[in-house]
Amino acid sequence: MDREPVRSPHPLRALGASPASPWRRLAGPGREVPVASLAPQPSPLARAAGLTAVVLLGAWLGLLIVGSVRTPVGPMDTRMTLRPSFTGGTKVNVSPLGSLELRSHTAPIRLDVDVDQLDPARSRALVDHPERISGLQDEVTRDVTAGTSDLALRSCVAVVSGATALGLAVYRRPRRALAAGGLALGLLAVSGGAAYATWNPQAVLEPKFSGLLAGAPSVVGNARSIVSDFDVYQRELARLVTNVTKLYDVTSTLPVYRPDPTTVRVLHVSDIHLNPAAWHIIASLVDQYEIDVIIDSGDTMDHGSAAENGFLDPVSGLGAPYVWVRGNHDSAATQKSMAGRKGVRVLDDSRPVRVAGLLIAGVGDPQFTPDRSVVAAGDPAETRAGRELASALRLQKAVGRPVDIAVAHHPVAAAETDGTVPLALAGHVHQRSNEVLRHGTRLMIQGTTGGSGLRAVDDAEPDPVQASVLYLDRDTRRLQAWDEITLGGLGLSTAEVSRHLPAENSPGATPSPSAS
Repeated sequence: MDREPVRSPHPLRALGASPASPWRRLAGPGREVPVASLAPQPSPLARAAGLTAVVLLGAWLGLLIVGSVRTPVGPMDTRMTLRPSFTGGTKVNVSPLGSLELRSHTAPIRLDVDVDQLDPARSRALVDHPERISGLQDEVTRDVTAGTSDLALRSCVAVVSGATALGLAVYRRPRRALAAGGLALGLLAVSGGAAYATWNPQAVLEPKFSGLLAGAPSVVGNARSIVSDFDVYQRELARLVTNVTKLYDVTSTLPVYRPDPTTVRVLHVSDIHLNPAAWHIIASLVDQYEIDVIIDSGDTMDHGSAAENGFLDPVSGLGAPYVWVRGNHDSAATQKSMAGRKGVRVLDDSRPVRVAGLLIAGVGDPQFTPDRSVVAAGDPAETRAGRELASALRLQKAVGRPVDIAVAHHPVAAAETDGTVPLALAGHVHQRSNEVLRHGTRLMIQGTTGGSGLRAVDDAEPDPVQASVLYLDRDTRRLQAWDEITLGGLGLSTAEVSRHLPAENSPGATPSPSAS
């Protein structure tokens, strides 16, 4: 008799469930569970990571779509938005001129304020009634407070809606979707708390402005086009400076610190290196910042030849007294030509001069090294010159006429005046730096105001054009603040203006040295 083959039971039947049923039976009747529960389940860590991703992405999408408010701020129509950020802070975008950045808080959210346009009526009212500008700060504060309150409410709705909607789309379970929305709201609350805890109202004292302010002066491409079209380029660059300083002057009405009309304003320039555009830039800064005195820490020339002296003709027409020290590219002939010009005061032999109420002393560079054919004496020569200047400064203190500012071309020489003067200025290295020396003197080294001159076209990246505006109290002659101005080099049109405050002159700080 033939036997029927033994058939293996169906896998589900072996577990106590029929093949047609998605259920399996356990030890007793009525105890059935879904077969789906037999599939591997994700770990708690993986589920938490997935939920976190849904919350963050949903909250970001919600802010992106509906998390902004339009509100007037002073004479401007703005749009305020919260954005995810690693550093926090506030960014004011003034399209197409650039942006104003404030380190206002540290949190994973950043406040973006986009200036859409200036309202013609409100702007005209400020122009027609300048006295209203004095109350602009309070008006802006009220507008910003109202705008951020509306933004906070809208942002809460945006993050909850975005995270809930995305959670529902991903999990298809209302409970999971509501959990995602709740977590998004909690995340926003924690971020807001961090922003509140780290809020720094003094951030407006050091704003940083940057951006593309004018059409790039692309007329400069090579040495030939510089020669043929340089007058066009320098006019564009001067207009660029005018634009950025005008806009910065408007934004600087917001800070608590506002230079008093009696403040002495010093423009520090250096290392012009025969760049004619530098004169247009300096004249624009003198006009925009109402400069009282210009201090040039040397290297106005390239080779110091007598043929180059005609380059100095614009100095007398810049609109402010010009105080100058000789650099290592400036010859004795350069110094003689400079000394004979109207409105110019040459610093040499450590003899002080009084200009705009300030007593300024300096020494010319002891080395003349216009090219590689001249062997430099090195830093020892600069150290000796700096020590001679420091001795003269000590003598001035002894007779009751302390010097306010010391000037030398080389930083090594300027550093020797540490402890004898509150402020020392230098150049030479074509790179701006600022430090308080061991005995309390602040040494400010200026970059190249001429962008390294016409030789900049030889470099792959042209040196930036740099200058600084120093604000000194007229009575104490102490440094109160300074603005660092940086422009893109040849062929570039970027600009940046940032304000800084000296810690040594803040209330309660150890002041810089003075004999008064």
